Amino acid sequence: MTKRALITGITGQDGSFLAEFLLKQGYEVHGIVRHVALEDPVHRLWRIHHILDQLHLHSASLESYPSLFRVVQQVEPVECYHLAAQSYVGYSFEDEFSTVNTNLNGTHFILSTLKERSPQCRFYFAATSEMFGLAQESPQNELTAFHPRSPYGVSKVAGYYLTQHYRDAYQIFACCGIAYNHESERRGFEYVSRKITSTVARIKLGLARELRLGNTSAKRDWGYAPEYIRAMWMMLQQPQPDDFVIASGETHSVQEFVELAFQTAGLDWRDWVVQDQRLFRPSEGLELRGDAAKAHRILGWHNEVPFEQLVKIMVEADIRRLDDAGEFIH
Repeated sequence: MTKRALITGITGQDGSFLAEFLLKQGYEVHGIVRHVALEDPVHRLWRIHHILDQLHLHSASLESYPSLFRVVQQVEPVECYHLAAQSYVGYSFEDEFSTVNTNLNGTHFILSTLKERSPQCRFYFAATSEMFGLAQESPQNELTAFHPRSPYGVSKVAGYYLTQHYRDAYQIFACCGIAYNHESERRGFEYVSRKITSTVARIKLGLARELRLGNTSAKRDWGYAPEYIRAMWMMLQQPQPDDFVIASGETHSVQEFVELAFQTAGLDWRDWVVQDQRLFRPSEGLELRGDAAKAHRILGWHNEVPFEQLVKIMVEADIRRLDDAGEFIH
């Protein structure tokens, strides 16, 4: 019998890679999308346009319990990957209310629906390193105390504990993946990694004259998104539900990212980068570096794409995208 998987956030970076991965594993893949995405597929579904004919998409909203209930009742998934969220940290400072409401209520609605209609379904919650925020130790592992420093981080801490509550109180097979920054050629343009690589590509092709950035000394634990997708799936294949940190275990500064990106394009970053105080975060946490030893030991998961290769992949993909007049850009 073919396994059915349900993905919230299927149109995002992680959702698109996960959909591809599950299709290759022989799953019947269902995804929840907003109705506006179905009305404007060229712009809203660009990450999954190449596999649209293999997917089953359902119109629903994380803010509507009835719409989510209807989808779960119809699909009856055996695995549910809850990736959808308002996940851009900078924006969460601008609109705290919608960030917290969408991220927390959406998680609660999905969990409650599964409990009522598909209690045997295995559930993955996309947690984040932003929950550690002003961490008291480095590297961080599954036992490190949370100290979120953004509304996004706060909303994810609440979702993390809610997921654990459903696991403990209702015996739902629910796992939390505490994923550190993972990037790719499908990353949203609002994130600093993609802002850097897309702007470098535009400068290379004569379409831009500068790259404006905030705090370039900030450090991140960066990995390649397709590898993190594999870890999500591996969690739901275990005999018992558990929570795992998924990280590279290395940190690199935004400055390092910038220098490698320009180097890949054959340019000197000093000729093009402008620091803009307006782009600094209101609250910048300390260095976040993940300890994925538990995932290594229990899941057998390891990241294999090094930082330098990740940057190269992204820059070269953005240059190809802009070079190809037929490629969708935004």
